[in-house]
Amino acid sequence: MKGLLKKAKAEFDKLTDSDSQSHQQPQPQLPPRPSGKPSYSPGQQQTHYRGMDQDQPSTIREPSALDILRYRYHHGTNLGSVYVLERWLFPSRFPDGASGSSELAAVTAWVERIGVEATKAKFEEAWSNAVTDEDIQWLTNEAKCTTIRLPIGYFDLPGTEFTRSTPFEPFAQVYAAAWASIRTLISRLRAHSIGVLLDLHALPGGANAQEHSGTNSGTAGFWNSQGNRDLGIRCCEFIAVEASSGLDIVGIQTVNEAEWESERMYEWYDDCIAAISAIDPSIPVIVSDAWNLPKAVDYCMKKNIAYPSRPTCPVLIDTHYYWAFTDADKRKTPQQIIQEASKKLTELDGKEGSVLDRGAVQALVGEYSCVLTEDSWSKAGDTPRADLVRQFGNAQSRRYQLRAGGAFFWTWKMDWMPGGEWGFKAQASSGAIMPSVNATIPERDIYNLLERARHRRDERMYAAVDQHVSYWDHTAPNMPAEHWRYENGWKVGYQDAYVFFEGRGTQAVGQGNKIGNMEMWVLKRVRESGMRGGFVWEWEQGLRRGIRDFEGVVGI
Repeated sequence: MKGLLKKAKAEFDKLTDSDSQSHQQPQPQLPPRPSGKPSYSPGQQQTHYRGMDQDQPSTIREPSALDILRYRYHHGTNLGSVYVLERWLFPSRFPDGASGSSELAAVTAWVERIGVEATKAKFEEAWSNAVTDEDIQWLTNEAKCTTIRLPIGYFDLPGTEFTRSTPFEPFAQVYAAAWASIRTLISRLRAHSIGVLLDLHALPGGANAQEHSGTNSGTAGFWNSQGNRDLGIRCCEFIAVEASSGLDIVGIQTVNEAEWESERMYEWYDDCIAAISAIDPSIPVIVSDAWNLPKAVDYCMKKNIAYPSRPTCPVLIDTHYYWAFTDADKRKTPQQIIQEASKKLTELDGKEGSVLDRGAVQALVGEYSCVLTEDSWSKAGDTPRADLVRQFGNAQSRRYQLRAGGAFFWTWKMDWMPGGEWGFKAQASSGAIMPSVNATIPERDIYNLLERARHRRDERMYAAVDQHVSYWDHTAPNMPAEHWRYENGWKVGYQDAYVFFEGRGTQAVGQGNKIGNMEMWVLKRVRESGMRGGFVWEWEQGLRRGIRDFEGVVGI
């Protein structure tokens, strides 16, 4: 019977998906902007008893401005080599004759040449000038950027405790103001409704052997050192305390590009998640897939269960896509790579759609670019390179918007702006990297579409509930049901999507936000619903249908 029920539920989901898609791209109405807003009434909570499965009080509230910042689709870029230096991006930040290409190489060379205080002043000036007010206006108005992934290092956190017994200990004073600079940047971006995902790009010892781990050691010494692992957790705890005290961030990324099969990596993830959850379980935590996305998917689905034994942060996956480094990619034509890019993230297939049954999984593409090897470009044929670059960027933009919770181009800032095929400025300006459709709707039409959604709400709700009840009356006429849960969930989902689209409580009113991290949002709402028992799946499916119905009405 359980297998039959699951099969029937799956068929019903396909049916409702098809129905929702049939209502895409409506013509906007032209009434005046609504003076009122729809009330937020998710329906009267009912008490259901099934053994010990008693419903709990609902804690659902309207999506907050911070919820919108965290759970909308993240169209953005990495800030790049500002707080964690890489010489190839910012050679000007290194003195002539510096022997390495990492942050440690730069600070060591400058201190040797001009002393600690002068180096401190030089670094602080670079941080303060990295992002201008004009830059933020461009991100907002031209690139339609919602989120920045901000790489930082453990040495950027305040106080000597974070650099003690590390290679950066002699230079702690240089970084004394780094965290204040980071906070200021977050606040400036937040004032324009641009969120920041804080990425612990450089961990002590290095989570990988590359220069972007902070040194040129050539080793990934983080994983086999208990002291380094403990310090990494303290870094996460510090950021969590800051976030819980009013620093509005999208989430905490615990590590960047962890080495493949790193020693006890998932145990360390468990420790980080537990530590952050103990401080504030609402903060999204992002973990590296260590170049093994299927394994990370399985891990996250186990972490993101509907009913954890204690409040637990939502956990998302950071995965990166490049086609510029391997011999296998060198043998491919640009056209072949464009086709590949349009089919990424199939590891998520069959894993989404029911957090109650499977847990939740959501991936972010933390880094990607429009760069291919010259070997690939030599196989391009007669098609102009600029056309293929645009096709490549378009294919990635479309695919990530369809299958990921967000994507961050590598990278935005470098000495050689606008950056060519590595540059977000260059590729966003050329149209290769595209924002999602909802971000390009004119502000005047947002209000018209909201009014349309208000008028269509009851019609869509009755149709959805009738379809749900009719389907189950026909498929399983003698099966117990609690269809009131479906209606309740639908109301919550429709109103959630409405509030996101409106941008309520944010500086982004009129930007047309969409719930992009759907699986994480559904997980959050299921946990907050307080519902228990054998029929909560009806509530979850109603929630999903309500969101889809709103999106169908406004055409996103």
